[in-house]
Amino acid sequence: MKLALHIWRQKDSNSEGKFESYQLDQVSPDMSFLEMLDILNEKLISEDKEPVAFDHDCREGICGTCSMVINGVAHGPQGGTTTCQLHMQSFKDGDDIYIEPWRATAFPIVKDLVTDRSAFDRVIQAGGYVSVSTGGVPDANATPVPKPIADLAMDAATCIGCGACVAACKNSSAMLFVGAKVSQLSLLPQGQVEKGRRVIKMVSQMDSEGFGNCTNTFECEAVCPKEISVSNIARLNREYIAATLASDEES
Repeated sequence: MKLALHIWRQKDSNSEGKFESYQLDQVSPDMSFLEMLDILNEKLISEDKEPVAFDHDCREGICGTCSMVINGVAHGPQGGTTTCQLHMQSFKDGDDIYIEPWRATAFPIVKDLVTDRSAFDRVIQAGGYVSVSTGGVPDANATPVPKPIADLAMDAATCIGCGACVAACKNSSAMLFVGAKVSQLSLLPQGQVEKGRRVIKMVSQMDSEGFGNCTNTFECEAVCPKEISVSNIARLNREYIAATLASDEES
C-alpha cells in the first residue's frame, strides 16, 4: 500500500503547529497503525529528520496511551479499538490519512501527537479510591456482591482513561470518564463509605481542570475503545445531585 500521511507537527506547547505531509510506500495491510508510524520514523531518522513523537506503551489496548485522532475520529475508523489495535487493512491503497493529537484545553499538547493527560490523574486523586481495608484477595472476595451489580461495576472498570471521550466531545467533556470511575467504585459495597464525598470531589476537580459540560450527543460512547455506556453519566448526575442535597442538609 502507498499512503499519504498528513501529521500534526508541533515542537512544544508554546509553539505553533501545522500539518506536514509524508509519502509512505510498501505498507503492509497486516501492520498495526503504530507499526506503520514506526516505519515512518525509521525513514525520517535515516533522512536525518525529526521523528514523529507519539505515545505508546503496551500496544495491547490496555494502557490507553496511544491517543490520536485519525481522519477526524478518536482512535480511528474502527469501533471498539484503541489506535494500537487498529490495523492498516482498515485503509485503502492511495488513501490520505490525517493524524492529529487530542484537542482539549485540559489536554495541552506536549509535542506532535503527545498530549498531557495528567488532568485525569488529578481527578482520580481527588476521590477515585476506596478507604475501606478489604485485606487480601480471599477477604475481598468474601464480601457478597449481587451479580448484576458486579457486572455493572466491572463494565465501568474497563475504562482505560485514554481520553477519547474528551477528544470526541464538542465541549471536551470528561463526564464519561468520571462517570465510569464513580460508578466503578460506588456500585460496590466497599466504596459506599465515601460515596457522597467522592462524587463531589471528583466533579469539582473535573470542573477546575477546564473540561466542558455534557450535552448528550453520545460521541463519547461512540468512540470509546471499551464501549463504556453513557448510562454511567446518568448515574454520575444522580449521585452528584443526591450528594449535594445531603451536604446542604447537613450544613
